[in-house]
Amino acid sequence: MDLLLPLNLPPYPFKISSQNGQLFLFDEIRKKEVVLTPEEWVRQHFVQYLIKEKNYPRSLIKLEGGLKLNGQARRSDIVIFNNKGEKILLVECKAPAVKVTQQVFDQVARYNWVHRVPLIAVTNGLQHYYCKIDFVEQRYDFIVDIASYESTQSTL
Repeated sequence: MDLLLPLNLPPYPFKISSQNGQLFLFDEIRKKEVVLTPEEWVRQHFVQYLIKEKNYPRSLIKLEGGLKLNGQARRSDIVIFNNKGEKILLVECKAPAVKVTQQVFDQVARYNWVHRVPLIAVTNGLQHYYCKIDFVEQRYDFIVDIASYESTQSTL
């Protein structure tokens, strides 16, 4: 099935079930089964990547958090906090079929006007882009990779 295509992320052993012809995946952050869409497939892989490869604590990860932007309700895919409760990483996930374009970067930049997070990741599961935000200079710089959780505690 196209939905479960391999991504440019390590494979993880997800708990997937089928109910009435629809696939569900158990989300260990939200502690519930969620409908398995292409975007959710990317989100779940990226969360596992952050936990298993970059050592981000599960307890500091928030998925599908709400925010208000220009009076409208929006949802951030993944927001990571440090141990002081400050937001340190904002991740925007797209389905693998969605190209990461300037429009996608504009969307996450608008979300970050609300969040004010120093690191941003944008991924469609196949391509990953990372930016460090300098709010004082009002600029961003692309970086090769995101740091491990331990590294972010001393640099952000």
